[in-house]
Amino acid sequence: MEPLKLIETTPGKYSLLLNAGSTAVDGLVEELGHEPNGYFWEGVAQLVVRDDAPDLAGRLAYDPEAGMFCAYGTDRAALADLGARMSALANDPIRMRELVERAAENGFEFDD
Repeated sequence: MEPLKLIETTPGKYSLLLNAGSTAVDGLVEELGHEPNGYFWEGVAQLVVRDDAPDLAGRLAYDPEAGMFCAYGTDRAALADLGARMSALANDPIRMRELVERAAENGFEFDD
């Protein structure tokens, strides 16, 4: 799940974390006109849930900051699923380019 981490913050509560600026696709994200910060990655997560994993909708929440993406909740399996999907994007420039281009075509705006 690199570069994301899934941690248990308190018993039964989990956070999925990504240090912004630490992925293999940061340069590409900037080339595509975005800042690879926590808010950008929240947009990525929203798109993943909306387009690829609608069963995750409502099972987690987001709390990003400029330097970090964070999704959290009590459903560890949902967070692990999202983490695996986001990890694939964070490590694959081709898939990331496709996601950003699809977002633009559909009028999705990243809050970065």
